[in-house]
Amino acid sequence: MVVIQNALNDSLIDEELLINNIEKLMHEFDVGDSELLIRIVSPFEIQSLNKEYRSKDKVTNVLSFASDIPQEVPEKILGDVVICAELISQEAIDSGKKFSDHITHLVIHGLLHILGYDHQNISDANKMESIEIDFLQKIGISNPYQ
Repeated sequence: MVVIQNALNDSLIDEELLINNIEKLMHEFDVGDSELLIRIVSPFEIQSLNKEYRSKDKVTNVLSFASDIPQEVPEKILGDVVICAELISQEAIDSGKKFSDHITHLVIHGLLHILGYDHQNISDANKMESIEIDFLQKIGISNPYQ
C-alpha cells in the first residue's frame, strides 16, 4: 500500500496515478503487502533532511529512508520516499520531460534504494538504471536517461 503525504497540497501531482504505478512495482518485487510513504515536501524541508542525514546542505529531488522497525513487529513498512515537487517540476521543465513521468521515475528510484539497490559503482548503477528503464517502459514512460 502506498500512502501519499502531500502537506503542500501540490495539485500538480496526480496522486492516484502515482500510487497505482508505484504499487505495480511493489508487486513486481513481492512487497505489495507492505506500506510505503511518499512525502511531498518543500525545498527547505528536503534541504534540512539532506543536511541531517547525508551531510549535504543543499536541496535535492529525492531522499529514501528504509524502515527501521524490528522484524518481530508484524507491520510491513518499507519506509519513506521524500520528494521535493518544486525541484522535480523545475527539472522536468529544464529537461523537457512531463512532470508526472519525472516524479514517477524519482519515486521508483527512491523505492529501489529502499529495496537495497544503489549506484555507488558502475555495475550497480547500470543494474539500477536497467530496472528503472524496464519498469518505466511497462507503464508507458520513456527512458529517462536518454
